[in-house]
Amino acid sequence: MANLFDPLEVRGVRLRNRIVMPPIATERATPRGEVTDWHLAHYEAIATDGPGLLIVEHTYIRRDGRVSDRQLGVYDDALIPGLARLAQTIKAAGAAACLQITHAGARTTRDLIGAQPISAWTLPVPGDPEAPRALRREEIQQLARDYAEAARRAQAAGFDAVEIHGAHGYLLGQFVSPLTNRRTDDYGGSLENRLRFPCEVIRAVREAVGRDLLVLYRFGADDLTPGGITADDAERIAPILAGAGVDILDVSGGLGGSGRDRFTEQGYFVLLAARVRRAAGIPTIGVGNVRDPEYADRVIRDGLVDLIAVGRAQLADPDWVAKARRLLASRE
Repeated sequence: MANLFDPLEVRGVRLRNRIVMPPIATERATPRGEVTDWHLAHYEAIATDGPGLLIVEHTYIRRDGRVSDRQLGVYDDALIPGLARLAQTIKAAGAAACLQITHAGARTTRDLIGAQPISAWTLPVPGDPEAPRALRREEIQQLARDYAEAARRAQAAGFDAVEIHGAHGYLLGQFVSPLTNRRTDDYGGSLENRLRFPCEVIRAVREAVGRDLLVLYRFGADDLTPGGITADDAERIAPILAGAGVDILDVSGGLGGSGRDRFTEQGYFVLLAARVRRAAGIPTIGVGNVRDPEYADRVIRDGLVDLIAVGRAQLADPDWVAKARRLLASRE
């Protein structure tokens, strides 16, 4: 059975261990979404003798999809050189480099983007103050192309992988959840119809990058809200996402956030990720306040997940991985 420090190879990309740095927003970009020297230093410190896979924070595919004026962007070819410096920095330190690509949909504001936010329907994400407008069919199709273009830029910048953000109430999750999608066309209604747009995005991304780039999907597998997506739904959704072209499912939850505000135990989405893993038959990442190396090692050894995300603990201590290696070695 694999352990925390065993390598893993997926689609020709070799990860030196099973630890993931998940995407955590830093809001340190320029107002145009450009990479700064701060990002290079920040991610180099984490990648050095660190995780096998480092997922760079969410980058917006269009300017109407950003959630802050200091968020990283991947909406224009002019941003590729800065992203290339970032990818090279991460890879030179030994980690595989992944870029998360996203559109906020209804989660942004009119004040920020200068227009009414867009979504599957006119319903806001629960807890958000602003009602969006429903996307037209031709706009949905254009957005799929925009995701694909963003993935192409990530590939041109030298990233090993892209992660499509389909969790935490962002645009793709707004299409999947019955709480935010009341469409009556073939992008709404049944679960299969609500998955149509995310699957179109996955297929467009895969076509754009070919077979050489890993495609991850941040899967909002439980809305944690009555009437929303449940873990039982996730078992039906996961094989559909895998069939559309996803290589690794990064399992999270919470329509209005990541669950960090309601759970304190370690690995609060790990058992959900284990269910997704069985249903989809592809590697999964477990997440949720993981901070103890022995716990992280155990969930890998037990075969619950293939990779384990350690986020806040690595932010607090960029040497977390090196210390975990020494601790586990001392226990053998």
